[in-house]
Amino acid sequence: MIIFPAIDLRGGNCVRLFKGDFSQETVFSDKPAEMARQWEAMGAKYLHLVDLDGALCGKAVNRDAVRSILAAVHIPAELGGGIRSMEQIEAALDMGLDRVILGSAAVHDPDLVQAACARFGARIVVGIDAREGIVAIQGWERSGGVAATELAKRMATLGVKTLIYTDIARDGTLSGVNVEATVRLAKESGLSVVASGGVSSLDDIRRVKQHETDGLAGVIVGKALYAGTVDLKAALAIAAAED
Repeated sequence: MIIFPAIDLRGGNCVRLFKGDFSQETVFSDKPAEMARQWEAMGAKYLHLVDLDGALCGKAVNRDAVRSILAAVHIPAELGGGIRSMEQIEAALDMGLDRVILGSAAVHDPDLVQAACARFGARIVVGIDAREGIVAIQGWERSGGVAATELAKRMATLGVKTLIYTDIARDGTLSGVNVEATVRLAKESGLSVVASGGVSSLDDIRRVKQHETDGLAGVIVGKALYAGTVDLKAALAIAAAED
């Protein structure tokens, strides 16, 4: 199981939002590359990057910050936020990213998802972000009008292998991961799913780990790392433990 330290970028800074609300932002660092180095030094094997500005406007905004992170570390990273065309996918991968995450495009442009999976395989990941089980898109500001489980099953038919599932109501709240909904998504779609949103303690890491055989491939940890309620080394040890 993979632990993904999250670096959410807005205005070049490393930030966290509360329930995806752009008006409730906490800036944790104005040097995201230094944060990336810190997580790598503590043993992280993979980074999860989000261009929050890009998610809102549909194009890359924090490209310089992403480049600085990639130059600062030797571990792979994935990026989501505003990637909605093949050209944007190519540009992101050409920067040195290991994977790109498609969110709004999964709802609006399934043909793009299918073409990208055919071309880039497992380097394409779909992010499904939901409120009360309904997908949200475009920086979480609009409803996608489809249930998360239904979208997950559609993605499985297009060649997607991995999903990231975020319960928006829990994101940035330190209220605990919605493991039940995440497991349901994995079982109904047959895909590997990375849990996201609400991690508050090592108990959350343990709960996700217990469902590794159900298809939970990892967990994204953001605010809990920055707030100090989760120790990354301890989380990595739990993730690496044999059952």
